[in-house]
Amino acid sequence: MPITFDKSTGQFHLRNGNFSYIMRILENGCMGHVYLGARLREAAYPLLDIPFGGFSNNIQTPTRFEYPGGGNGDFRQSAFDLRFAHSGAGLAEPCYKGHRIYGGKKAIPGLPATYCEDDAEAETLEVDLEDGPSGLRFRLYYTVFRDYNCLARHTCVINGGTDTVYLENTMSLSLDLPDSRWNLITLTGAWAREFELNDAPLRVGFQGIASRRGVSGAQTNPALILRRPMTGEHEGEALGLSLVYSGNFKADIEVDQSDIARLRAGINNDTFCWELKPGASFDTPEAVLAWSRQGLNGLSRQYHELYRRRLARGPWRDRERPVLLNNWEGTYFNFTEAKILEMAQKARNLGAELFVLDDGWFGRRDDDRSSLGDWYPHPVKLPQGVKALAEKVCAQGIKFGLWIEPEMVNPDSDLFRAHPDWAVHIPGRFRTEQRNQYVLDMGRPEIVDHLFSVLSGIIGGAPISYIKWDMNRYITEPFGLGLPPERQGEFFHRYVLGLYDLYGRLTGAFPDILFESCSSGGARFDPGILGFAPQGWLSDDTDGLERLAIQEGASLVYPLSSMGAHVSAVPNHQTGRLSPLSFRGMTAFFGCLGYELDPAQFSTEEEGAVKRQIEFYKAHRRCFQQGRFYRLLSSLPGRTGINGPYPQEARYAAWMTVLGSEAIVGVYKLLTNPNRRPFRLKLAGLDPAAQYRVDVWDGGDFEEEDRRLNRGIRGGDELMQAGLLLECNTALRHGDFFSELFILEQLKN
Repeated sequence: MPITFDKSTGQFHLRNGNFSYIMRILENGCMGHVYLGARLREAAYPLLDIPFGGFSNNIQTPTRFEYPGGGNGDFRQSAFDLRFAHSGAGLAEPCYKGHRIYGGKKAIPGLPATYCEDDAEAETLEVDLEDGPSGLRFRLYYTVFRDYNCLARHTCVINGGTDTVYLENTMSLSLDLPDSRWNLITLTGAWAREFELNDAPLRVGFQGIASRRGVSGAQTNPALILRRPMTGEHEGEALGLSLVYSGNFKADIEVDQSDIARLRAGINNDTFCWELKPGASFDTPEAVLAWSRQGLNGLSRQYHELYRRRLARGPWRDRERPVLLNNWEGTYFNFTEAKILEMAQKARNLGAELFVLDDGWFGRRDDDRSSLGDWYPHPVKLPQGVKALAEKVCAQGIKFGLWIEPEMVNPDSDLFRAHPDWAVHIPGRFRTEQRNQYVLDMGRPEIVDHLFSVLSGIIGGAPISYIKWDMNRYITEPFGLGLPPERQGEFFHRYVLGLYDLYGRLTGAFPDILFESCSSGGARFDPGILGFAPQGWLSDDTDGLERLAIQEGASLVYPLSSMGAHVSAVPNHQTGRLSPLSFRGMTAFFGCLGYELDPAQFSTEEEGAVKRQIEFYKAHRRCFQQGRFYRLLSSLPGRTGINGPYPQEARYAAWMTVLGSEAIVGVYKLLTNPNRRPFRLKLAGLDPAAQYRVDVWDGGDFEEEDRRLNRGIRGGDELMQAGLLLECNTALRHGDFFSELFILEQLKN
């Protein structure tokens, strides 16, 4: 895993066992990019086609840079833009001044980031660049990991001069690729349909995604994936970019007239400007590049392993997550203490390990129009308080969790009446309400201090094992009352820093509590939040069919251990769809399983089915939550996974997870069709030389013929090259939404 520097060529080579990243000092002192891809042997590589000595008489040279500025002859989108306070000039040309190489990885002040537990896990390169006339310095950080084909990058800007500098754009990463023969994949969507996959060829000009909402947003997730045109799930080259940040971001690609593709990611410069006084510094969020030549599945597994093991933190990082029941869709705001105790007892009897009390437990909160910010027990619903209720729930043999939405305030609340200036607004202007609420200015330390004091009192005063942290609206009328006019561009980033501060203080004070993030579902499901809460509520859409697409889209970047996945009642509250309990349950198995309904409404048959689901999941949840995940057949429109674009398979989705000697395959029949024909489902991730005992869980829906023909001892090579045989009997019963689980156990030699 060495990082080496060849002084004679000015070339840096970062590599582990699988990939290489090469850059060099150009003739004019700037940093140029040379190569990113499969590992190369240690040597000097003169792969930059054109030597570069500066832009004089050489405008628009097709040179590939590491961290380019604007205004100097490179007319492409820049990695940084700035303005000096006294002169108003906006040009800086940082040149190489020195570097350091060391084992391990440093933290980024105030920001979540990937980390090492041992310095031998990674090596880091710091490259110092300096703009001579101004004294402004740029420190570029590169960390290459031993066990993952990932490169973590961020930038620190240091004002070593005497003039105040306004940073108007400071990207975390800029990367110039030598050609544009890629397809661009982005994850977009909206409330209840998050993580929709878009896949289109690169073209000359600009493509990308961004958020201006104050959070990453359901509309855009801070990630880009590039795949070669022939790359699929299992084979081919893929390159990923993921930003560890929870606020306004930008991730884009510009293809120029020379076919160079410039990839950038960082804080959205449309809503950003940062004052940097002499001696001050500014750190960007971390961007994580991942590379694979094993297709999109291979790329996803790099992110899954890194983010699950070296971004998520705390005791819950490696623990099996509890099966929970949340009362929200079972009661909404209409509950009493007696009803909650009844639901908790029934959940315990079904095998659940955690009961979560959702919205409506505080202030006078009987709907969404009041009491956000008033974090004291509802006097009618919880007459004896949170502590007494939590103790009663725990006495029934099940743990207790609580919902909060700390960043918000209702106009009808004691907090707003006492501190109307705490809500984000522009003085003298109309305040936009969304969901009857405003956003508290998390960039103000006194507000963060207040929230920590109140919430730590509630959490520390009761036997609470889980916190669901919600955030149900975007930010409008952005203005910081504590910031002067020339620093209003700092508002959004300071909000995120305040959010991270509160998250860090609460998770630090209560390390044994499992925190789950939420933002009307997946509106802030991003790597930044994953650095504090190891799992998140992926979407408010709990429909089983919809969840197949949502969870699959998220799996391009995020591990299954980060995905809260619940079974809800039918007709589904978001779609009205009717689907079998087995189908809903087996979809939710591939994540952190929970139930969101009233178990008192179960029939005797449904009670028995849920008990079997929970029992099976608990026996295999380590494989579901921590195994290597494979997308075998895709539920996403236009995609079919590794098994081929055949009409029969397009009516199916299939997932697989492998951990040690165990593997589980979930097969989902979405829509039926007449006169069906048999087809084979090829598996992945097995040892081709090993033998596997194949069994079928009895909680599924397929016909016994399918089960009989697939049960037994099978070779790993047979399962991956020939596959399971499905739809064996053309006289199968009619209907949609069938599902089945195959359990594979590797036999010892």
